[in-house]
Amino acid sequence: MSLLKVTDLHVKFTTPEGTVTAVNNLSFSINQGETLGIVGESGSGKSQTAFALMGLQPANAIVSGSALFGQQQLLNLDEHSLNQIRSKQISMIFQDPMTSLNPYMKIGEQLIEVLRLHKGLSKQQAYNEALAMLDAVKIPHAKQRMGQYPHEFSGGMCQRVMIAMALLCKPKLLIADEPSTALDVTVQAKIMQLLRELQNEFNTAIIMITHDLGVVAGICQNVLVMNNGEMQEYASADDIFYRAQHPYTQRLLQAVPRLDKKFASLPTLTEHAATASQHASVDVTTAKKQQDNSSVLLDVQDIKVHFSIAAKNALPWSKAETLKAVDGISFQVNAGETLGIVGESGSGKSTLARAIIGLIKPTAGKVIWQGQDVTQFDKQAWRAERQNIQMIFQDPLGSLNPRMTVGEIVAEPLKTYYPELSRSQRKQKVQTMMNKVGLKPDLINRYPHEFSGGQCQRIGIARALILEPKLIVCDEPVSALDVSIQAQVINLLKQLQQELGISLIFIAHDLAVVKHISDRVLVMYKGNKVELEDAEQLYTAPQHDYTKALLSAVPIPDPNIEKNKTVLDYSG
Repeated sequence: MSLLKVTDLHVKFTTPEGTVTAVNNLSFSINQGETLGIVGESGSGKSQTAFALMGLQPANAIVSGSALFGQQQLLNLDEHSLNQIRSKQISMIFQDPMTSLNPYMKIGEQLIEVLRLHKGLSKQQAYNEALAMLDAVKIPHAKQRMGQYPHEFSGGMCQRVMIAMALLCKPKLLIADEPSTALDVTVQAKIMQLLRELQNEFNTAIIMITHDLGVVAGICQNVLVMNNGEMQEYASADDIFYRAQHPYTQRLLQAVPRLDKKFASLPTLTEHAATASQHASVDVTTAKKQQDNSSVLLDVQDIKVHFSIAAKNALPWSKAETLKAVDGISFQVNAGETLGIVGESGSGKSTLARAIIGLIKPTAGKVIWQGQDVTQFDKQAWRAERQNIQMIFQDPLGSLNPRMTVGEIVAEPLKTYYPELSRSQRKQKVQTMMNKVGLKPDLINRYPHEFSGGQCQRIGIARALILEPKLIVCDEPVSALDVSIQAQVINLLKQLQQELGISLIFIAHDLAVVKHISDRVLVMYKGNKVELEDAEQLYTAPQHDYTKALLSAVPIPDPNIEKNKTVLDYSG
């Protein structure tokens, strides 16, 4: 008998423009101890399927069909009945950890609350179990971290906290909505191993919602492929990866960047995506942005970013500890070049990026931008130069103003730096840019909360590209994107780079994407540079043991490879 059997599931939303269908006639089942992968592009209905099962739909949702969890019908349950099932029997890891954790509560308090509410443990028992689970998901200095708030964690560590919270009550069914999106490859490999161990120990069933087909290949027995709210193919993992029947599934697999393959440009799923990057046009003051590709555009010299941290319950005269987030890193970026930066969460990648663009004051060192040391810039100097240095942030929801429409968000830089443009000219440029990054121009008047996480990331990318800057610092720009849009954005960045001489600093934990887009790659570990090499050389003959460990952990969308590979460990 199936643990969960979903039959003819429909999820619709009533909107001022009419009824929108998110999930249409979906059926599947999962047995105890199995893992089902649900894959598809952003907006295909994967997350809405999970929300319907958990009873987390908004008020305008209309859900019909059947979802039997054992003998219990899940659909349209009252809140009290749902609370008896959530966390205890069915738990969920949400896609965006930054908005899923309570910003006003310490991490330890949030974990303890779950255990006391659902398992009735004493405060000390709950504390001990919460601490053990943080250790299990590889949170460093777990005891100290229990007393910290979510904003003191990186995106990857917040995701690990969410995973720990979901596993606390040892649920029968775990729904994981993009659980590894914010994680670097080594932690991702450890989390997948942890989930497999949980399955073996507690016979837990897992629904793995993800756009990472490498993860699916390594953990899932069956795979459901969705597109536009409908099932395209539903079969065993071996059949999906080796004998895919549906053309959409075949294109989806072909679009995945792989370490074991080389592409002139990343394949895309649709003709629109395939041609979008080819139509990147040079419009805003193109002539002044052309660069000599042999010239050094950015010269980072021995940059250091140290933070002083007072120990918990420290005495007034106690000496504060020093956290060396970035500890003496040097490199250069040439005009028209892409420098990839990789390393685990907490290695200092994002801190380095923020120091380069003036969002953090470096402790020491210089950042020479076109002959000027920008570490000495005041706000007025940075405002003038910001046109030429833009950043794509890791957390799309946190970087978009919720009170502004998408059109206003993307147009804002044009208003600041090109006030002579008329309203219609700005609108035309915004619509053109939205089309380039895979967003329908008719969505221009919608707000960020009306978009998926992947779509919000595309909005941030459009905002950064609208001024055609000389340097774009990309902090995990495609981590929230499905493979089709990921390929489109990467190809677009490369196309604009060729036409405009744009330089890129590309920070990512997806080493296959970094390999494809980068000329050189910088590997960071605990704030230090461990390797800086030509991309081809680094991937074929890595010199440092940490680089070797990173590469060994990269998931490959091939079940035979993924289930039999050895992930190297590096302890430093």
